[in-house]
Amino acid sequence: MPSRPPARHEIPDIDAAALEAARAADRLLAAARERDSVRWVRYLAALPDRLRDDPLRELRAAARLGRAAFGPKDSVRDALPGDVTEPFLESVDRLLRVIARHEARGEDR
Repeated sequence: MPSRPPARHEIPDIDAAALEAARAADRLLAAARERDSVRWVRYLAALPDRLRDDPLRELRAAARLGRAAFGPKDSVRDALPGDVTEPFLESVDRLLRVIARHEARGEDR
């Protein structure tokens, strides 16, 4: 019988980092809505829920999508204030590091 990958709640450090990133994404999305930034509202709309609810396999893709908002030519930093962009960036980077450490230990199999 093949083993199932662990559920997110079974990996507390990943789950906590993902929930922190989701809260930061909520604040970023709220700021985009306040500024009527249609492009960023559309881009960010599903991200908080994905960070909050996606299973481990899809969580890294969600985090990378959030990280991609900080592109060299088109960045959320150009449209929204640093007091929401920077905490989001830090939380997504932390989540990606935690996932990478988990995978490096081979614990996702």
